[in-house]
Amino acid sequence: MPPEQYETYEHDVLIIGAGGAGLRAAIEAKAQGVSVGLISKSLLGKAHTVMAEGGIAAALGNVYSDDSWRVHFRDTMRGGKMLNNWRMAQFHAQEAPDRVLELERWGAVFDRTKDGLILQRDFGGHRYARLAHVGDRTGLEMLRTLQQHAVAQGIEVYMECTVTRLLKDGDRVCGAFGYRRSTGQFIVFRAKAVILATGGIGKLWKFTSNSWECTGNGVMLALDAGADLIDMESYQFHPTGMVWPPSVRGTLVTEGVRGDGGTLRNSKGERFMFRYIPEFFKAETADNEAEADRWYTDKKQNRRTPDLLPRDEVARAINAEVKAGRGSPHGGVFLDIASRRPADYIVRRLPSMYHQFKELAGVDITKEPMEVGPTAHYMNGGIRVNAETTATAVPGLYAAGEVAGGLHGGNRLGGNALSDLLVFGRRAGQHAALYAKSLFGMPTVEATRLDAFAREALIPFQGEGTENPHAFQAELQETMQALVGIIRKETEMREAIARIEQYRQRLPQIRVDEGRAYNPGWHTALDLRTMLTVAECVTRAALERKESRGGHARDDYPSADPRFGSVNVVVCKRDGAVVTSLEPILEMPEDLRQLLREKG
Repeated sequence: MPPEQYETYEHDVLIIGAGGAGLRAAIEAKAQGVSVGLISKSLLGKAHTVMAEGGIAAALGNVYSDDSWRVHFRDTMRGGKMLNNWRMAQFHAQEAPDRVLELERWGAVFDRTKDGLILQRDFGGHRYARLAHVGDRTGLEMLRTLQQHAVAQGIEVYMECTVTRLLKDGDRVCGAFGYRRSTGQFIVFRAKAVILATGGIGKLWKFTSNSWECTGNGVMLALDAGADLIDMESYQFHPTGMVWPPSVRGTLVTEGVRGDGGTLRNSKGERFMFRYIPEFFKAETADNEAEADRWYTDKKQNRRTPDLLPRDEVARAINAEVKAGRGSPHGGVFLDIASRRPADYIVRRLPSMYHQFKELAGVDITKEPMEVGPTAHYMNGGIRVNAETTATAVPGLYAAGEVAGGLHGGNRLGGNALSDLLVFGRRAGQHAALYAKSLFGMPTVEATRLDAFAREALIPFQGEGTENPHAFQAELQETMQALVGIIRKETEMREAIARIEQYRQRLPQIRVDEGRAYNPGWHTALDLRTMLTVAECVTRAALERKESRGGHARDDYPSADPRFGSVNVVVCKRDGAVVTSLEPILEMPEDLRQLLREKG
């Protein structure tokens, strides 16, 4: 296939991923006066950001004037079990309020206090109510606002394109190679800088809140290009996903239900979370049901209900109740807001949840409890980046949003994801543009490399095997769900590694028929190479961390080990093989360390 047959475009800054981080990066890069290209795996406006429901965490102080970036920083570090990149956590807490107010200036419509300020709700792990929200559709409103602002700036958007490889000129990244999903036409992007904003990896598991796009493409692209990954073992299982009916199992039930007063109960009607309050939180958590109820009516106590503990704690508690035989009929627990709030309040504050359960499960949440259980939700780790610039170890390559690791450490607090997109999306766009402006001339791309990438992408059409890509993907998801799920142990994870290697040997046997235009079998076949590598990264990192901390829980090492409390698990590729290592966390300055010593 000669080079002239490739559809080719040139931009100073190329952004792969059109969710919250990608759009915010595009807006900032455009503001720096450079040419910007934005690639979307799906249609513009359909990115996974729309699935974020509860709110944007930012210390605006609109509900509690005592809130500040310092308290937000402390909550984020504690929630992340101190594995966080403290500099990222500092930038995030300091800059999130400005990013929310900026979103408001661009037209975002938030729920309001009686005084007309942006209303903020409670979420797990946050000392104060600090989530700016639009009912339970915050991600949708955020994406709508960013999208309209980006389009108004004249940013070039390439919809329904999948990137399969990054292009390099020597050591630095100089573009991307992929194809149009609608036609199968190969497409080449030449660029001075590339930003990865591709989201997460949730489709590795059978039960997930993630949409179909979340197959780990950005992680694989960065790894192949020479970047490092960090904290891949610390995957977050959200405690509340739908468990019934089976066709929608894993669909997210926003933490806003609990933030607005909902409580978790087992089959005996007990508020079981009182059994699972960690020592660390006991000083500031309601000790019994009556006190927890008073917490809701007198927020001046600033105390947490155990239903709003960090997500890793709640998910493991639900898992324990189900295993103990105290679960709901369909293998979850009950989430009750019907007995806690009036029907009109529920419909007004949680409209998406009301319609979701009414239409998908036949449950009226204003009259009866929901059945919920843990669901694969969020990649706490990801590509290792510089805190200030979001640059990776590969010149010209940047990353922001869920695909980038460091901010959340061992466990993400609810609401921090959306503010992460805004804060580090902006930083990525700014610094990628500055880097691009420092270069003269567009980098070169070897035609032979493009031909090799094209041949690689067409292999599924040429195989003579009988493997079905969709069945293959389902088998991998079953393996990850069973062997590298919410609770792990060495024997099962080593079995997972063995299976992943067997799957890799079977890849050449995948057969795809029909043409390249809108061929979901081909798309899935290409995703499988990515998913196998990312699954191996998660599993090997989990084997390396021989303790339980945050989103990483091991049955054979059930306690946190101080030896692992100040190290990150780093994953990279060496001679084509995935390897792991332990690296010490950068020491925190004394003024920030002092914040973490403060009570509350």
